[in-house]
Amino acid sequence: MMAEKGLLVLFGSQTGTAQDTAERVGREAQRRHLRCRVQALDSCDLANLIHEPLVVFVCATTGQGDPPDNMKMFWRFLFRKSLPGSALCQLDYAVLGLGDSSYPKFNFIAKKLHKRLLQLGANPLLPVALGDDQHDLGPDAVIDPWLVALWEKILALYPLPPGLGIISPDVRFSAGDVVMIQPQNCPEDVQQFCQLLRLEPHRRFVLQPTEPGTPLPPLLPQPCSVQYLVTHYLDISCVPRRSFFELLASFSTNELEREKLQEFSSAQGQEELYSYCNRPRRTTLEVLWDFPHSTCAIPADYLLDLIPRIRPRAFSIASSLLTHPERMQILVAVVRYKTRLSKPRRGLCSTWLASLNPEQGDVRVPLWVKKGGMKFPADPGTPVIMIGPGTGVAPFRAAIQERVALGRRGNCLFFGCRHQSKDFYCQAEWEELVTKGFLTLFTAFSRDQEEKVYVQHRIRENGKLLWELLSTENAHIYLAGNAKQMPAAVAEALQSVLQQEGGLSPLEAEEHFTALERSRRFQSETWS
Repeated sequence: MMAEKGLLVLFGSQTGTAQDTAERVGREAQRRHLRCRVQALDSCDLANLIHEPLVVFVCATTGQGDPPDNMKMFWRFLFRKSLPGSALCQLDYAVLGLGDSSYPKFNFIAKKLHKRLLQLGANPLLPVALGDDQHDLGPDAVIDPWLVALWEKILALYPLPPGLGIISPDVRFSAGDVVMIQPQNCPEDVQQFCQLLRLEPHRRFVLQPTEPGTPLPPLLPQPCSVQYLVTHYLDISCVPRRSFFELLASFSTNELEREKLQEFSSAQGQEELYSYCNRPRRTTLEVLWDFPHSTCAIPADYLLDLIPRIRPRAFSIASSLLTHPERMQILVAVVRYKTRLSKPRRGLCSTWLASLNPEQGDVRVPLWVKKGGMKFPADPGTPVIMIGPGTGVAPFRAAIQERVALGRRGNCLFFGCRHQSKDFYCQAEWEELVTKGFLTLFTAFSRDQEEKVYVQHRIRENGKLLWELLSTENAHIYLAGNAKQMPAAVAEALQSVLQQEGGLSPLEAEEHFTALERSRRFQSETWS
């Protein structure tokens, strides 16, 4: 943190380019451990500008030298004759302009702003930067070197805290992005597997393809130990497929076991296989226990053909770098449920993550970030309606943190869970934002009363507000969560709102909803 001082980035943007650039400045500030707010000029408290120690202005010029719409109030305020010449004497500032040199009043607003701030006693860190759309490299030709010089000046004034370096740009992410996590099998399962197959865990081997020309599996070291292979690569906790039984039958030297395995892999035996394997979610390891004579006959060379690799699991990122610059947070429910098998079923990745204890030594979680399917609106005036029951709320926590950091108030969240006392994720955080006026929150706790209440019920109850946001304020709707019945029930509730509040017929409501999807004003991300 900047010795209790913050950086304020203010933008005047007509088409969104200046806002994007301002948000880039904000992200670069976070990488340098600076507390930073990014706001449109007209949404900041102008009276408090005299108390700001450090402000970066990013301004476009529109038309014939006019200020963008979202800085017109600021522009009138700044040129009041009553402002004293020393009004901004405590302010360090820098101005970055975005314009087009084919227009006669190229970057007029940035030039005039720079001059006026000087008149009011402010101290410029750098000369005004004039980005030009006409340059072969676009405005970045000016922005890139100017930002390098800006950070040099700012870090000279407010050095990095001891022991902290600049965070690499390789770890950026934004709201809606997804982190892929590569889990591993628990030590007890690995030990059991090696015992069943009579494998020496620490034996090292060099992988050879079973068929000439077949590519070797990626990510495995050469040579590789049996323990590493089983821990990090073989998915021994997945439910095996029909091909698994077919291959296992071909290795089997036990007549009874081979007959059963052949039955499971035949067309006639699929119902029985489903009943034995899929319905109770029996794992590969448990199947191997049930066929011990066949299991010990498996040649080690065929393990990769028999058992699929562990697939990475996707989690919505549940935090914003604007709020937590050095962290990435996810919201994980540990998967644990009963079937007719005596041992509870467990999710591989969630159980593994829950078992990690950083206090017991070096804990490393292999992960990488992927662009998510959901994109939140760039226009600061666009309200967002977010529907996220259960862990579906994760991407919306990131979006709300990001939007609040940028000063955006039009955030409406529908959250549902079973019990308020047990799984109301982020309750204190939501309630604080409601108090501060940044969030409108609707909750549905399905099991806290006799009749079950879900998010779709709250959507219907608050149809008037939703219709107003959709019809007059161009709101965007986002949905995330379990892919079973919830998405269809929510879509039905939203179409009901279009009928009840918008006066549309059932067919018109369906067409309107489809149009919202097509224009990306309705986006969803669901998982099973």
